[in-house]
Amino acid sequence: MDSLTQIVLGASVGVAVLGRRLGPRRAAIAGGILGTLPDLDILIRYDDPVDNFLLHRGWSHSLVVQAVLTPLFGEAMVRFITTLRQQRPATYLAVYLCLATHALLDALTVYGTRLLWPLWPEPFAVSSVFIIDPLYTLPLLVATVWALCLGHWTRRIRTVVTVGLALSTAYQGWCITAQQIATGRARAMLDQAGVTPRQMLVVPTPFNSYLWRALALQDDRYLNLYLPVFGGAEQATSYVHPRGMSMAGCLGENSAFGKLARFSRGYYRLDLRQNEIVFSDLRMGLTPSYVFRYAIAAQQGDSTAPIPPRRLGGSRGGQADIDWLLANLLHDPAIRPAEGATRIDIAALVPPPGAKKLAAVKTAAIKMLSMGCGTPIPPLATTLG
Repeated sequence: MDSLTQIVLGASVGVAVLGRRLGPRRAAIAGGILGTLPDLDILIRYDDPVDNFLLHRGWSHSLVVQAVLTPLFGEAMVRFITTLRQQRPATYLAVYLCLATHALLDALTVYGTRLLWPLWPEPFAVSSVFIIDPLYTLPLLVATVWALCLGHWTRRIRTVVTVGLALSTAYQGWCITAQQIATGRARAMLDQAGVTPRQMLVVPTPFNSYLWRALALQDDRYLNLYLPVFGGAEQATSYVHPRGMSMAGCLGENSAFGKLARFSRGYYRLDLRQNEIVFSDLRMGLTPSYVFRYAIAAQQGDSTAPIPPRRLGGSRGGQADIDWLLANLLHDPAIRPAEGATRIDIAALVPPPGAKKLAAVKTAAIKMLSMGCGTPIPPLATTLG
């Protein structure tokens, strides 16, 4: 989650556990600092920009490592803060909860978090909440600001902090429930259209938990299906995009591609951009403005050669996307301008008679292309410029 959310979550937890003993203001400050500590791993820089991306939310976000570090931070607080010298158990508890809630909240995002490193190195990613969600942050922000204005513990601040934590936790419960509802609706729509995706992931659209994006992979293409939690199929819009998988076979020895493909769990696309092959993680951002895009190889005639991976910048959307988002939140299925040329009616995806044999031949052809290093086929309307 964003830094502000992690600070106010830590501050609220700190006040809930230590507010009576330390005072609301000091407890909020201590909790806010503890709540943001795990993200200091971004200060660790690696030579490879891909590693900078992949190794974030690693050991510092592990519940195991945090349990080991809790006595270190807890004892420091007990030694340097006089009022906590007789409150060692409560102080240790506050430290661990501030660190652990940070990691658990991050695990609810699509990026994922290595919660059990080193016992289990793979990241956990529920993908039920967008990285910035005002409805989650607001109750915690109110509680934190209120606590910062008080020097002494009162019954009212206890109520405010309790309500803030309860509302934010309930909201996460709603997000998980909404994700399940949206997933069920998306599967039903695709089933009705005769579409069986190889993989499907349902994630929230920016800044809300009501409009969702179902990302469905089909061989050499993927579908973006946008749908609200409630409503009929008429409120949903869908778009189809190429994945450029014919380029994958030329990248078998490319270490950056291997690491990124594994981290993305298969949700990626490849594009040819100015004679460079660009890897985009489909899970984060909206087509074609994905947050994590890397140039990983250069085309050289009929072959490709690895290049030092380079993260690419680009637009993160503008007023057109804001207008589109608001319209769809109000059940007006507006067409997203950035994807308008690739819009498709789900019913049009129903395979005609004999299409299964044709699809099998096409899949085999893609596999044959991906085994060699022929000239990559550039995507059509959605090729990155």
